[in-house]
Amino acid sequence: MAMEDVRRALEPAIRRCLHVFWRFSRGLTLGVRAVVIDGQGRVFLIRHSYVAGWHLPGGGVEAGETVLSALTRELAEEGNITLAEPPLLHGVFFNARVSRRDHVAVYVVRAFHQDTPPQPNHEIIEHRFFPADALPENTAPGTRRRIAEVLQGLPLSERW
Repeated sequence: MAMEDVRRALEPAIRRCLHVFWRFSRGLTLGVRAVVIDGQGRVFLIRHSYVAGWHLPGGGVEAGETVLSALTRELAEEGNITLAEPPLLHGVFFNARVSRRDHVAVYVVRAFHQDTPPQPNHEIIEHRFFPADALPENTAPGTRRRIAEVLQGLPLSERW
């Protein structure tokens, strides 16, 4: 058997082995957040019970879940917000503050419904729409950057 034939025969097994190796050596986590902007140009922010500051709503993408379904779920859970049309992907950012394997997809949401404000709970203790030029002092730096990129046209950063 020629060497080329051997390589071709072994290629599927080698590829499977490499994928297993990459799965354990290069595993990533993925989160999703949204810059939700109401008709008055205000931005929806939340305050968690377990981390300081104000943040964009969002959370982790679970196994078997699409990014868009995770965003839809998180907006409903954290803000009682339902999408009225598909959101616009703003960017994907490396979040080294969480881990060296974490990335966050950020969407812009302008068409939504919020029939009633969400009730504070054990996870989300406060939520509010803020004018973009009057964000709370303790708004997280990554949140401030994403809002400035979306509303002021600042250049996108690759990092959270």
